[in-house]
Amino acid sequence: MDSAISDTAIEDAVTEARKRFVDAHPGSAGWSDRARRVLPAGNTRSVLAVDPFPVRVVRAEGKHLWDVDGHQYIDLLGNYTAGLLGHSPAPVLDAAREALESGWSLGAVHENEVRLAELLVERFPSIEQVRFTNSGTEANLMALAVVLHHTDRKKIIVFRNGYHGGVITFGAETNPVNVPHDWVLCDYNDAASVDAAFAEHGTEIACVLVEPMQGSGGCIPGDPKFLRSLRSACDAHGALLIFDEVMTSRFSSGGAQQLLGITPDMTTLGKYLAGGLTFGAFGGRADVMAHFDPSRGGVLGHAGTFNNNVSSMAAGVAALTHMLTPEVLDELHARGEGLRTRLNDTLRANGVALTVTGQGSLMNVRAENEALKELFYFHCLEGGWYIARRGFIALSIEVTDADIDAFITHVATFPTTGV
Repeated sequence: MDSAISDTAIEDAVTEARKRFVDAHPGSAGWSDRARRVLPAGNTRSVLAVDPFPVRVVRAEGKHLWDVDGHQYIDLLGNYTAGLLGHSPAPVLDAAREALESGWSLGAVHENEVRLAELLVERFPSIEQVRFTNSGTEANLMALAVVLHHTDRKKIIVFRNGYHGGVITFGAETNPVNVPHDWVLCDYNDAASVDAAFAEHGTEIACVLVEPMQGSGGCIPGDPKFLRSLRSACDAHGALLIFDEVMTSRFSSGGAQQLLGITPDMTTLGKYLAGGLTFGAFGGRADVMAHFDPSRGGVLGHAGTFNNNVSSMAAGVAALTHMLTPEVLDELHARGEGLRTRLNDTLRANGVALTVTGQGSLMNVRAENEALKELFYFHCLEGGWYIARRGFIALSIEVTDADIDAFITHVATFPTTGV
């Protein structure tokens, strides 16, 4: 198939690919039917909803997944970035088990939350003090709460197609499930849009909340000049800059902010930093975080029964101490850069109207024709490669150069198979 193939031919190919998928996955189909009777849409995480039904996984180890029908996949999705270390890495698993053997749900402070906080403060110069949550969503909610309190302002600049969690997500406009903050929507990578917002709202703006690379919005890297302009605009207007690095903190040991040379006032974290267990964190300037410290005049509370749960804290300490070295993250970043370049070269050489955007180990396959992207998704599954239906790829440290070579070889056959 080349770029001139008709939309009808693509639709026909997708129909055939779906049929092959259904025939090959009767177990997943049965579980999805069962799930729909008790779960809306058959799931409890909307991003996992896939037509005609999602692959039902029963086991994961290292870089591999196995489904209920016996198929094995190399996992190129990495649980949407949370699985950076692969599945059940030994240092993390051992640490979590040891912590659980000493008791869990303590209702008390313990040693590992201090150790993990120290490790994060050491890694991220923008974070002078930190607090833990259960997810990146919670981390962003709490960061916004403290910033609004600190500035005594209400308006928050965010960006179209930005994603900061299940209740802070934007397309062209705000989302019906979003928390009811006073959002000011601007265009990503458009400094003039932000300047206009500050010109209109001035000292009403409390902060700018931004991803250094828009992840769920299609892996759109932030222009360094644009991101630097946000720092300058916040300084000029007395607003605070929040970097949502839930995804991009994997770009280096100090996150995207280290690569950019930009220091935000607040940083939010999550996903992989507890080795794949539930985790989130927000932190930043000590004078802002002081609002949670009664001894320094703070009046804000921060609840969360499992904020310092023993398994995530122990897993985070193990991950940062034994696995997530600067060298490992730099190597992963370079491997991802190479993969994205090779994917684009291969697709272009074959005349396929797909492109891949992103940065480092995070990338997204994009197309004007959604059916073509769906066909690519099924092509990957049939070859034993697990990616997101929307085309998202997040490499883990388990994925090797040999795996990358094999994946490129498979992509080079697209879309001849089944067309």
